[in-house]
Amino acid sequence: MKQQTVVAKQFGSTANAYLTSAVHAHATDLKAIQAIARRYSMPKVLDLGCGAGHASFAVAPFSKSVTAYDISEEMLAVVANSCEEKNLQNIQPQQGSADSLPFADGSFDMVITRFSAHHWLDVPAALKEVNRVLHSTGIAVFIDIIAPEAALNDTTLPAIELLRDASHVRDYRVSEWSAMLTAAAFTFERSSDWKLVMKFDEWIARMRTPSERVQAIRSLLDTAPDEASMYFSVQNDYSFSIDAALFEAKKGRVLLP
Repeated sequence: MKQQTVVAKQFGSTANAYLTSAVHAHATDLKAIQAIARRYSMPKVLDLGCGAGHASFAVAPFSKSVTAYDISEEMLAVVANSCEEKNLQNIQPQQGSADSLPFADGSFDMVITRFSAHHWLDVPAALKEVNRVLHSTGIAVFIDIIAPEAALNDTTLPAIELLRDASHVRDYRVSEWSAMLTAAAFTFERSSDWKLVMKFDEWIARMRTPSERVQAIRSLLDTAPDEASMYFSVQNDYSFSIDAALFEAKKGRVLLP
């Protein structure tokens, strides 16, 4: 089964859980996205890997149009239903993959991707596509889980992520994000970073992780070295904390074919 199919299948059955997830629906980074959108006069926005649509909903009141773009039909159906309930008429759901965007060069004043890139098969290709569809004066906002720079912790995180979610590819380090954004011809800054507290039972339930994988995650956390347990602030109920960051990027040098 190809990666895009795995992602679509994995999130098709869990779309509504992501709509109501507190981690996704009520995080402070949504206010940061709104503040960035308000720098522009009614921008045209692309929400890339929109999931249940929280970033789209956040910027819609300040935008001319928002394209909510995702690989999962079920996620897009959740977005469409929510738009109807919220009377948000300037959001257009559209299906597709991140590394091949069906939009003309310079189509958007703002591109957002929020907690999506760790599912992408080819992040460098997707970043180049973002650069292509972004207007010369526009801004791209990249938000995702950040992998630790220390090798020990960077081994622990993907192990539990993949056990929990078969569609997970990789959380990238800050150094990797920096290299990929530079290679995609962006100038950028990491404007904020923060800790996300993952309540274990909610985290597992949201993805409907099979019981044998849940047990494997618990076993891994039980036997993790003290350094990893401390870094991730693992609690008695297996809840833990992970790093997240927001990068603001603009077009830099000309990207050659």
